Amino acid sequence: MDALPAQTLVSDDQLGQLLRSARKRLKLNQTAIGAKLNLSQNRVSYLELHPGELSFKQLLSWCSTLGLELKLGARGAAAVKPRTTEW
Repeated sequence: MDALPAQTLVSDDQLGQLLRSARKRLKLNQTAIGAKLNLSQNRVSYLELHPGELSFKQLLSWCSTLGLELKLGARGAAAVKPRTTEW
């Protein structure tokens, strides 16, 4: 299975689509992911459609369960390598 490419998200709708897509890539239905997250299938469905209502803790658990990592950075910032200081 191909890895899910990194995504830049700027809206909660994009988050819902990403969570749904990652779940489907792993061939998990809403009931299965719900069992892992201690949520009902109805709640998983609701949160995929309304991801703005996810708590940060829920989002981190969801990402962990799907093998996703959450990264934050300045918008439009290129990857900056840390400077090494010579002594």
